[in-house]
Amino acid sequence: MNIAVTSPSFSNNKILQEEIYKYFPHSKLNLEGKRFNQDELIEYIKDSDAVIVGLEPINEEVLNQCKNLKMVSKYGVGLNNIDLEECKKRDIAIGWSGGVNKLSVAEMTLGYMLMLCRNLFVTTNELKNGIWNKSGGFQLSGKTVGVIGVGHIGKEVIRILEPFGCKILVNDIVNQDEYYAKNNLTEVSKEEIFKSADIVTIHTPYDETTNNLVNKEIFEMMKKSAFVINSARGGIINEYDLKIALQENKIAGAAIDAYLEEPPTDAELLILPNLICTPHIGGNSKEAVEAMGMSAIKHLREFFKV
Repeated sequence: MNIAVTSPSFSNNKILQEEIYKYFPHSKLNLEGKRFNQDELIEYIKDSDAVIVGLEPINEEVLNQCKNLKMVSKYGVGLNNIDLEECKKRDIAIGWSGGVNKLSVAEMTLGYMLMLCRNLFVTTNELKNGIWNKSGGFQLSGKTVGVIGVGHIGKEVIRILEPFGCKILVNDIVNQDEYYAKNNLTEVSKEEIFKSADIVTIHTPYDETTNNLVNKEIFEMMKKSAFVINSARGGIINEYDLKIALQENKIAGAAIDAYLEEPPTDAELLILPNLICTPHIGGNSKEAVEAMGMSAIKHLREFFKV
């Protein structure tokens, strides 16, 4: 079988290289770390029997050029970059497992919370520039945290927050009354979360229902001392509205790991002192990379029976 791997982090991992070559010796890996545009992606995968993809868009135009494609195996957890309906029309199988990187993302989210609350990011950068700012922020313990999206990652964030004794407000489209009661969580509307929480962290997919979920109107209703975190997908927070909110101190700060355009190009946003911005690394801990890669290979092995 001809297997193409698009993800640079998968392709350059020695353990994953050994594993995929063991079962699929003719695999093509993205060893140069190429970030493909659509034409380049088509050229790279057009003759493949299967692909392992990260964030690359597998849409109708791409699928039209991939006549041999039998399977798309996901390296990661989000499926919003894969046109599932078009794959179904072509009888292309999808390999996917939820939650394989949940601890990696949840730990980073907790790190964001501590950095924002205790003013670690701002004071570190100021000290590097000769400013001795003794403002130590406030403790995370006992604060109100709003979790929007209570799936694999949202639940992991809630689990690792337990020692901090936070009041946790939750919102999800799925009824989870038993889980909420067992974990002393309070289910409220999204609006109530934005109005009441000291920290709002978002762990939803990106689709038409979550596009620009956090926008100018939302920032107006949040507390001026509040923080918002997006370690999910770009487009959930309106980046222009976030920039204005941070510039005008509508909220105290934010942390984002995912962007509508990657890499992001809005320098005015990225240089803001009250914004922590990371290059979509939430699921890229060493352990998560290997777990996601092994999962993607497992789906290929099961499909091709090797």
